[in-house]
Amino acid sequence: MKTPILNINQFVETIPLSDFYVNSFSNHLDLNKKLISRPHKHNFYLCVLFTKGTGIHEIDFNSYKIEPGSAFFLSPGQTHFWNFDTQPEGFIFFHSQEFYELQFLEHKLNEFPFYYSFQNPPLLKLSAKNTDSISQLFDEIYTEYLGLKASKKLKIVSLINLIYIEFSRNYTHKTELTKLFSPSYLNILEKLVILINENFKNEKLPKFYANRLNITTKHLNRVIKETINKTTSELISERIVLEAKRLIVHSNESLTSISYNLEFSEYSYFSKFFKMKTGSTPMNFRKKYREN
Repeated sequence: MKTPILNINQFVETIPLSDFYVNSFSNHLDLNKKLISRPHKHNFYLCVLFTKGTGIHEIDFNSYKIEPGSAFFLSPGQTHFWNFDTQPEGFIFFHSQEFYELQFLEHKLNEFPFYYSFQNPPLLKLSAKNTDSISQLFDEIYTEYLGLKASKKLKIVSLINLIYIEFSRNYTHKTELTKLFSPSYLNILEKLVILINENFKNEKLPKFYANRLNITTKHLNRVIKETINKTTSELISERIVLEAKRLIVHSNESLTSISYNLEFSEYSYFSKFFKMKTGSTPMNFRKKYREN
């Protein structure tokens, strides 16, 4: 069973607009039940704000509470699944990277804290006042999306930008990211995360990443320690474990094949590494997750 990767074009649209989709969450749920009824990935950026409803949102094996005022942010490749206790209401939109960045050439999506790194929480809890004001912007996007006025795409992207700015202000306040680090440190962290995502399968040592960044391993570790209080090795290991969990649970590959896929020379070494990082063997993790 391979984890499905959903494309924007698969979702039911009222008025097509290339690389973009928006809907009320209740409509989205009704129209796309078959697509989102089990764990899946996306090849786009997703943003959702709940105004009503409760439940659990599982993102990359971490569970988050859904309640009024919950906002979630997913980047391409993340695995997620909804489980609702009460009927949800709110808004959802998603878009490709190009849809946003071609309009804002000087600003990239990964400059927003919630899309910056898989290390940053994908959840923001808003006050009732902020939930109401931001949901009005979502509603304006939805109204614009259904209409046929001039400069439709430009207005939608501008409203998305306003929403992301408001979310960023709340996010940095809530997660105490206001203790800003030097731009050079943040630039190194950003580049490191990209390099790890591209190379974690076959490059597992900090020295490779330090060389690619043209800095010493010692300085790289200093940067990572000061910004997110981890080591480079921990970041690499976390990315390997995340991919291992995705493959163990959402594919029917043998565990030996998964270990080779992740460039481990022996399954026994992979199993020992996985248990050391998670407290569970790959076999027990697969069995427990699928039983639940």
